[in-house]
Amino acid sequence: MQHRPPEGTAEILFIGNATLLIRYGKLTLLTDPNFLHRGQLAHLGYGLVSRRLTEPALDISELPHEDLDAVVLSHLHGDHFDRVARRGLDRGLPFVSTPHASRILQGLFGFHRAVGLRTWQSHTLLRGDSLVRITSLPGRHAPAPARALLPPVMGSLLEFGDRSGEIRLVVYLTGDTLMYDGLREIARRHPDIHLAVMHLGGTTLPGGMVVTMDAEQGADLLDLIRPRRALPVHHEDYTVFRSPLSDFLAEAGRRGHDGRVLRCPPGERVTVGAEVAA
Repeated sequence: MQHRPPEGTAEILFIGNATLLIRYGKLTLLTDPNFLHRGQLAHLGYGLVSRRLTEPALDISELPHEDLDAVVLSHLHGDHFDRVARRGLDRGLPFVSTPHASRILQGLFGFHRAVGLRTWQSHTLLRGDSLVRITSLPGRHAPAPARALLPPVMGSLLEFGDRSGEIRLVVYLTGDTLMYDGLREIARRHPDIHLAVMHLGGTTLPGGMVVTMDAEQGADLLDLIRPRRALPVHHEDYTVFRSPLSDFLAEAGRRGHDGRVLRCPPGERVTVGAEVAA
């Protein structure tokens, strides 16, 4: 029988990179499925590749496939949705992603239940009495000159509750965004985020262009949205990541965010709720 987290809380297993297995009540979500092994190459487009430096904490065969309700995919990049995931996930599994990703998932890869959300658009999933409303949030993967070269990205707001509509837990997945003014609207609309899952790493492409938050930008986002807890991910797994977790922890601590940041190495779990994180 599947383990259930305490009522009103989510149990999060960190698999590696930006891949999480999130259980809330009877719902189970998978985020950004990346199951390449150490030494394998992730394809980033235009001939760019990056070598994986770590092992995922689970093999894709070890996922609870029969329990999965959906995949939340921030964007279609090789370190977020790879050839292992493409082969190993059921074609009937729903995906919630950007319109760009959903078209490719449906048309090229055969995931016929993929849903594409425009910014601020929502999609609701229900299993038994457990509900999650997934809302697409602003994200920007590259500075203006290079924006057209990278796939569109979205952040995701996961609002967990029950079929009555009562929301008990709010989780923000940043996706591969840079810090920019568009994120201020998230803070304005959603002032009480229980957990922010932050994609960091300072991903640096040839020529020195940074396309994900580094330590300073990550701390800037904490300053802006002030979540009750923050879980840093996407920081040690690939050769293009140049801003280590230690730099973010130091900068977050310097700004007084020590109490917000959760430490969760790959393979470990955290349980989060409106008032608890363990």
